[in-house]
Amino acid sequence: MFSLHQYDSFWIFLLVSISIPYLAFSISGFIAATRKGPEKLTSYESGIEPKGNTWIRFQIRYYMFALVFAVFDVETVFLYPWAISFRELGLFAFTEVIIFIFILVVGLVHAWRKGASEWCQLTNIRMKVAERKLKPVV
Repeated sequence: MFSLHQYDSFWIFLLVSISIPYLAFSISGFIAATRKGPEKLTSYESGIEPKGNTWIRFQIRYYMFALVFAVFDVETVFLYPWAISFRELGLFAFTEVIIFIFILVVGLVHAWRKGASEWCQLTNIRMKVAERKLKPVV
């Protein structure tokens, strides 16, 4: 007969691991004082009064740069265990890693061609400089 008693410790661990964050957030919500006012709703920038609107739009380029960084940072996480056990894995694992690195290089070339690795758009800057040169100074 199939017995679930062998999984009792797992269910207890699961229950405790789910309840700890829930309890932490609920207890802090009950204990914390809630004072609402105009000062509470202002932005805090290292003790300096914010000038202008604090809700500004960031260029998508920053997010693309971060995404490319995250992809290649995760790559090292996958390559490290392979490098540690390289001798035991053999030729098949070596071939798999070569294919993995090839796919990553193809992704890097694609991101490079799309301009995700550039911090600012040089073409737009060059166009603005050219427009300034063409406009007569009044």
